[in-house]
Amino acid sequence: MYDATKILTGLIIGIGLFMSPFFYNAGKAAKAPTPELTPKAKEAKVCVESKEYMRAKHMQLLDTWRHTVVRDEVRYFRSPVDDKMYYMSLQQTCMDCHSNKSKFCDSCHNYMGIKPYCWECHVEPKEPKEKG
Repeated sequence: MYDATKILTGLIIGIGLFMSPFFYNAGKAAKAPTPELTPKAKEAKVCVESKEYMRAKHMQLLDTWRHTVVRDEVRYFRSPVDDKMYYMSLQQTCMDCHSNKSKFCDSCHNYMGIKPYCWECHVEPKEPKEKG
C-alpha cells in the first residue's frame, strides 16, 4: 500500500472532526423546563387529572374532550381526582388557570420541538404585560 500512513492519518483526523460535536456536548443535555403556574393555578392545587397524567397525556385528554364535545355533545367532565365536574373547554377551563401561554405551554413545547395545532381553531391568549 502506498502512503498508508497518510491515508490513516487523514481518516483519523476526518473521524475526529466528524465526532467533535458529540464529544464537545457529551453530558450537557438541556434541563427540562418547569412550567410556571399562575397564582390561580397554585391556589387551586388540583387539576382535572393528576399532575403526572397531565404532563404525560394532556394532549390525549384535550383530543378526547374535543371529540366528546363535537360529536357526542357532552360538555362536562367528572374529574377522577376530586370528583368535581369541569366544563370541557381549552379556553374556559384550562386557560383559566394556565393563562400565560409563553411561560406555561410554550416552554415545554419548544423544548420538545412540538408545534401543537390548538391555536388553529382557538383564539391564542393575550400575554399579560410585565411591569418593570
